[in-house]
Amino acid sequence: MEEILEILEKNNKLTEEQIAVMLGKSVQEVKEAIKKYEDEKVIVGYSTLINWDKTNKEKVITLIEVKVTPQRGEGFDKVAERIYRYPEVKACYLMSGGFDLTVIIEGKTMKEVALFVAEKLAPLESVLSTATHFVLKKYKDEGITFEDKEKDDREAVVL
Repeated sequence: MEEILEILEKNNKLTEEQIAVMLGKSVQEVKEAIKKYEDEKVIVGYSTLINWDKTNKEKVITLIEVKVTPQRGEGFDKVAERIYRYPEVKACYLMSGGFDLTVIIEGKTMKEVALFVAEKLAPLESVLSTATHFVLKKYKDEGITFEDKEKDDREAVVL
């Protein structure tokens, strides 16, 4: 019943009844499947995607490339855990390529983010280097386009 996961990923506001109708299943089957996914930590949370640029709340989103020394017997997991435990960290990913971890943090100002990197992240023993990138504008996130402007690209023809 992975179809349930695909449906919830696109719209977690749908009720169990609506999902049951969409899949031609009983409400009880859907409820049991969702409960099982939650118990097994397949579903780990529900969230709402917000376009903060349309509000008065100031928010700075930052992607930080982090090069680290993996710890013996623990690899990158122990270092990643130390980093993702900070409340500022919204996401932490192990990466392939030129750096090891991508850390996404949110702060109120660029200064707040810079202080986090300088005072908490960079001084960690296993951290070799960081590169900080500030998000200037979101165009699309989680498959959702933020600005749906109907643009007419046709050129005027003059006779």
